[in-house]
Amino acid sequence: MTADPARLQSILDSFVAKGAVGALARFQDGDHTWTGSSGVAELGTTKPVEAGGWFRIGSLTKAFTATVLLQLVDEGALRLEDSVDQWLPDLIPGGGAITIGHLARQTSGLHNYTDGMSDAAVALKRRFSPQSPREIVASAARRPRLFPVGERRSYSNTNYVALGMVIEKCTANRYGTEIERRILRPAGMTSTVADCEETTIPDPHARGYLAVTDGVVDITEYSPAWAWSAGGIVSTAEDLNRFYAALLTGGLLPAGQLRAMQETVPGGDPSMDLGLGIARVSLPGGEFVWGNAGGFYGYHAWSFHTSDGQRQFSASATYGAGPRPPATSQLLAAVFQAG
Repeated sequence: MTADPARLQSILDSFVAKGAVGALARFQDGDHTWTGSSGVAELGTTKPVEAGGWFRIGSLTKAFTATVLLQLVDEGALRLEDSVDQWLPDLIPGGGAITIGHLARQTSGLHNYTDGMSDAAVALKRRFSPQSPREIVASAARRPRLFPVGERRSYSNTNYVALGMVIEKCTANRYGTEIERRILRPAGMTSTVADCEETTIPDPHARGYLAVTDGVVDITEYSPAWAWSAGGIVSTAEDLNRFYAALLTGGLLPAGQLRAMQETVPGGDPSMDLGLGIARVSLPGGEFVWGNAGGFYGYHAWSFHTSDGQRQFSASATYGAGPRPPATSQLLAAVFQAG
């Protein structure tokens, strides 16, 4: 195996040394698999983190949403050139000028509804009382546009909640049902939940924490409906590797639609380019990997993979107070370096 197990373990240990409560990871290289964990699953205990445990994947959800969207495009059920008004009439002012492609590429100019939700008081107040997807999008759409449609790119979770609504309108099925039917079953993913109804996480799982003025609050239980098709899925490292292996090797999308997903624009990090629900990160030496990073109250996740699906890395870390996770490009350079 090209990745040294001791080095991989040291990466997880460094998470904990720099402030994480616990961390887990799974690295696969062909037929070789390494799994590991570090830290504790719950503050105040010595309970170890289980490497095969469940966690909230945050914005990794967007790759699932984009995959279903592109499947529908391939089937001729919708087009990226369709206007939002064609599918969600009277929801977004000026929706006739915004296309499905603008939403998917994050170029709609819509306000990001999660701005401000990182405030601990707001997060705790809204914990078990989510708005509906329609309420989320409508409220964000009433805010001033960040820029004229298509002028530039700006990350907005609102875009991907709207895409979840488009998927439901197009298929006449629940978002979670379509994820199950179109992705989880074909890819053999048995440890992923996409229905966004349960506030709890299946066992085993590490506890997530939110920093507050006088310490931290256990925030493991939270309504994922707040993130829905933009970030509400719960999964495991093994299942994420299954998803990306199937996606990148043509098991979920035909070649043309996979190319459309992988058409990138520069991101905020010079080493990262952004596609439809997926990112490409350039590594030292010229290699690159595909995937994304995500976060949801108390949880941070990473899942990145070589184009052939042979070398795969998925990880989760829980944080309370203290330092934040490492930069994605730095983490991946350490994970995928040879030797």
